[in-house]
Amino acid sequence: MLTALSIANIVLIERLDLDFEAGLGVLTGETGAGKSILLDALGLALGARADSALVRQGTDRAQVTASFAPPAAGSPLATLLADNDITQGVGEPLIIRRTLKADGGSRAFLNDQPCSAALLREVGGHLVEIHGQHDDRGLLAPAGHRALLDAYARADTAAVAAAHAAWRAAEAKLAAARAAIAEAERDREWLEHCVAELQALAPQPGEEAELAEARAAMQKGERLAGDLGAILEVFDGSDGGPALLRGAARRLDRLAGDHALLAEALAALDRAIIEADEAETKLHEAARAMEYDPERLDATETRLFELRAMARKHACQPDELADLTGTLAARLDAIEGGSAGLARLEAAVAESAAAYTRAATVLSDQRAKAAARLDAAVADELAPLKLDAARFRTLVERLPADRWGPGGIDRVEFLIATNPGAPFAPLAKIASGGELSRFILALKVALAEEGGADTIIFDEIDRGVGGAVASAIGERLARLAGAGKQLLAVTHSPQVAAKGAFHFVIAKSSEGTVTRTSVHTLDDAGRREEIARMLSGAEVTEEARAQAERLLEVAA
Repeated sequence: MLTALSIANIVLIERLDLDFEAGLGVLTGETGAGKSILLDALGLALGARADSALVRQGTDRAQVTASFAPPAAGSPLATLLADNDITQGVGEPLIIRRTLKADGGSRAFLNDQPCSAALLREVGGHLVEIHGQHDDRGLLAPAGHRALLDAYARADTAAVAAAHAAWRAAEAKLAAARAAIAEAERDREWLEHCVAELQALAPQPGEEAELAEARAAMQKGERLAGDLGAILEVFDGSDGGPALLRGAARRLDRLAGDHALLAEALAALDRAIIEADEAETKLHEAARAMEYDPERLDATETRLFELRAMARKHACQPDELADLTGTLAARLDAIEGGSAGLARLEAAVAESAAAYTRAATVLSDQRAKAAARLDAAVADELAPLKLDAARFRTLVERLPADRWGPGGIDRVEFLIATNPGAPFAPLAKIASGGELSRFILALKVALAEEGGADTIIFDEIDRGVGGAVASAIGERLARLAGAGKQLLAVTHSPQVAAKGAFHFVIAKSSEGTVTRTSVHTLDDAGRREEIARMLSGAEVTEEARAQAERLLEVAA
């Protein structure tokens, strides 16, 4: 709901600050006073094209600030703000500010955070609907008709959207499987060769490192064989070092008891024998590990080179060959077992498509029944609005299968025929300006609280009508405002003005060469005087004042 509007330097408006209430508000004033300027300023705040002609002459910048009640938590508007990182405090108003320079540059802000004009338009569409002589938004846009009918029908569209998502997911899986099988089929001969080659090679993870290490050890063994042999000769036989140490130990053992130093010498000799034995063991192990066997070295090198060559062929590391074997084998198996897998996926697609069709058909039936109720409800509103010759129809048309989507299988559009025997056509193409606004009012009253912005503005909806028709318009505006909407009506009709819960009068004044437009909120006495002016013209008579009093009493 619009709570406040501040305008500075817009055409004839020098400075203006207005507060708004809930319910029906009316804006009146003499022709040319500047009512359209007020709507242009609000349109600028809601993202309309920035026209430098709006900047008041003699100033370099114009600004409009509009304040709205905070959006409800979880509402589409709250989600839109959050998705665009616009901070909205709990319970704090949503503030829109738009500045426009005389050279044409403009800037937009949401809660003092810079934003694009496109985002401003999207936010504005959630906040305000403006229905005027040249309106092409709101109820005139067929894109929104289906959602309005669904809301009127109290239809659960989430089930259809979920069924559609499941259907499309099943189709995506089937398409991916078919593409994988087709690719594998194209590569069948190559796959068969590669899998056979890899399986024959039977690579193992870590094998390359083990082969490389063994090869290096054997190559070292070839170089060190002579030195190791000479060293081992020192340990071998009865004349070897360890044998001589043991002999000395036996002789010393017989003498050790004669002196403490001999006992210590015997202990040291025993330790030397143990170390010598360990050294001999390590030398033999090293000799075996680096044993040079030309055939074994050749076999090791052959296997190592085969692994590396295969890795180069498949552009991978040797340790990845084992996994590659499994991957290629799986692709080959998919060709053989693909038919069975495809059959299961095709069955899943058919099942999900059937589930979507059932859900969408139920929704379509709900729409058809709701359309009939809506047509009847709108028809009841047309005659009092001097549209008794017109007919309204909600078209619910089955879409071709390739256009079915999460919103269902129907196209919905509101159509009218203004004369008996005339064909039905879209609202915007048939109705004149005044008729169009009255059609929209009839629709809005029939739809009541279903969808749309909380603030609705009707610009001269009563143009070309008077008397009972104007009174009927006023009654319906008040009824719609009582259904939880805030309505602002620019009107020339005293019958409509009398229905307002609050009343603004727009006036134009001149001082020398300076012309200004001002807006004032009227109290009860001011409302009576303004409605009397609207009834009598230039000179307000007592009879007009009495009639204005009667209109206000009836409206109350």
